[in-house]
Amino acid sequence: MINNTNNKGILYIVPTPIGNLKDITIRAIETLKDSDFIAAEDTRNAGKLLKLLDITPKKLISYYEHNEDEKSDYVLNLLNEGKIVSLISDAGTPLISDPGYKLVNKARNNNIQVIALPGATAFVTALSGSGFPNHNIFFFGFPPQKKGRKIFLTKLANYFGTIILYESSHRIFKLIEELEEIFESEITICVARELTKIYEEYIIGKFNDVKLILSQKEKQKGEFVILINNN
Repeated sequence: MINNTNNKGILYIVPTPIGNLKDITIRAIETLKDSDFIAAEDTRNAGKLLKLLDITPKKLISYYEHNEDEKSDYVLNLLNEGKIVSLISDAGTPLISDPGYKLVNKARNNNIQVIALPGATAFVTALSGSGFPNHNIFFFGFPPQKKGRKIFLTKLANYFGTIILYESSHRIFKLIEELEEIFESEITICVARELTKIYEEYIIGKFNDVKLILSQKEKQKGEFVILINNN
């Protein structure tokens, strides 16, 4: 049971599974059960998750990238009224390449207690399983889709360590080709796909090796984490 000792509410940052439902924590389940509201990136997906976890449907708030300014103020008002609000994304830890920064920032600036729960994060899972050096890592999330993409990718070569990116299924092959033009061909990369799911796979090798495997259309399905061993 959440113990709220002041007149203001509490904002919880609650990670959800990136694939395997068993990765949800006991604390996350209890927090979602005890919350007055759940701010979700996609209320339909959130509803399905709550049903699978056998959690009675909560008052769901749609909170995503394009309504973040408006809804962060709305949620802040709820918190000032003493409500307990949990923020979740579609999968993984909120704010990690997902909305939430503006809400947390406003909550902190208004002396609202923010409690972040530990949990699933795709790039951490991929790094742990890749075998790449982990003493010096750079996480950049999704590259820009159009404007500024080439400049963004070119600058990555200036970082010496393990570079980590996210990419969608319909741009993954293009991204590997773009990275090959920027980095030395002998650099080893890892493409981790469908993490924690039944078809989880780590594709590790030089650019040509990885491209050969990814040229198979069935290998271009799912969510992707790309690691570049630029050590």
